[in-house]
Amino acid sequence: MNKAELIDEVQKRLGGETSKAAAERAVDAVLEAVGKGIKRDREVQLVGFGAFAIATRAARRGYNPHTKRPMKIPAMKTIRFKAGLDLKAAV
Repeated sequence: MNKAELIDEVQKRLGGETSKAAAERAVDAVLEAVGKGIKRDREVQLVGFGAFAIATRAARRGYNPHTKRPMKIPAMKTIRFKAGLDLKAAV
């Protein structure tokens, strides 16, 4: 499912009077709120759906696939998602 399909699904769930533009604003608002929550609190939990959290990957050695030469991969922050029980049950 891509973002356009998600907007269509939200529009259907909100009812017939909801415009596609309103559904798009709702989806954008939720995604923006999750992004801000991760920045501010380092974790966003949606009970039943899952949790988004910031994790740190350690620096490590890797290999350039083109030259096969070793290289240093710096430490970096990434976002992890852990599915909640309701989402696991739905899948």
